[in-house]
Amino acid sequence: MESIKEREELVMHGISPSRPRVEILNYLHNNFTHPTADEIFKDLRGKVPTLSLTTVYNTLKLFVSKGLCQSITINEKQVCYDGQTIEHGHFLCSICGKIYDIKDNEEQDKPHKDYMDGHHITEVHYYYKGVCAECLSSLS
Repeated sequence: MESIKEREELVMHGISPSRPRVEILNYLHNNFTHPTADEIFKDLRGKVPTLSLTTVYNTLKLFVSKGLCQSITINEKQVCYDGQTIEHGHFLCSICGKIYDIKDNEEQDKPHKDYMDGHHITEVHYYYKGVCAECLSSLS
């Protein structure tokens, strides 16, 4: 079932709301695992039989360019996607490989500048790496 919310959001961003686009946006809004394009394709291909991996990649590229999702390159081996577009940091566990959204009080207190040293800033990324709480507890 296509979501009306996602359909309207696509139209507001000047994107034609095809079924694959609506389903991909709905997936990003409801899966907070920071999936790769391959994971999105595998999870949606049963729901959208005509979906291709190329369509997923092209749709994600379009969504990033229109501000509907973020591409995350915290892991050098793959690009992940996040449907949460508000500014926040990401944490990559070096043991399990999961990516977590984090809210750092220090980060929230940083003033967001549009210009710095004469450069116009359009994006800010905060990446942290270490061992997550779940993996730490299993090491004890």
